Amino acid sequence: MGRLQAFGLALFSILAVLAQSPALAANVILITPEEAKLPPPKLAVAMSARGVTRGPQIEAVQDVDPTHSPTHFMLKFTAHGGARIDPATVQMTYLRTPDVDLTPRIKPFVTDNGIDIPNAVVPPGSHMLRIDLKDSDGRAGTLNFTLNVAP
Repeated sequence: MGRLQAFGLALFSILAVLAQSPALAANVILITPEEAKLPPPKLAVAMSARGVTRGPQIEAVQDVDPTHSPTHFMLKFTAHGGARIDPATVQMTYLRTPDVDLTPRIKPFVTDNGIDIPNAVVPPGSHMLRIDLKDSDGRAGTLNFTLNVAP
């Protein structure tokens, strides 16, 4: 095989791997229009009360509020006391009636540092979300927040 053919094959292989990378994926539907039409929760949503804890923290990272779709959806996870976030425990719920489990949609984008979806598609409106996770010491962290998307 000539050098040019070998280079072409190597380049093709690299591009094939990169095309399957979640970080380079096209738009990812985070919430469907049908899910956005579901009624909101009937009872008040308990917000996470922060006390003295060594459990993991979750921070929503937004450039602007409201954002536009598709949006760069990012959450930052911080573990404490030498523990690490366990990505397998991360769950995301769209708080509607009934609740919608968004976990399968976000799993390819979850690391122990957070969630990073470059092009998340979300319908216009205010969307209440809950993130639950645990660290390697079994301590839980929860964040309830609202994602506001402009039309």
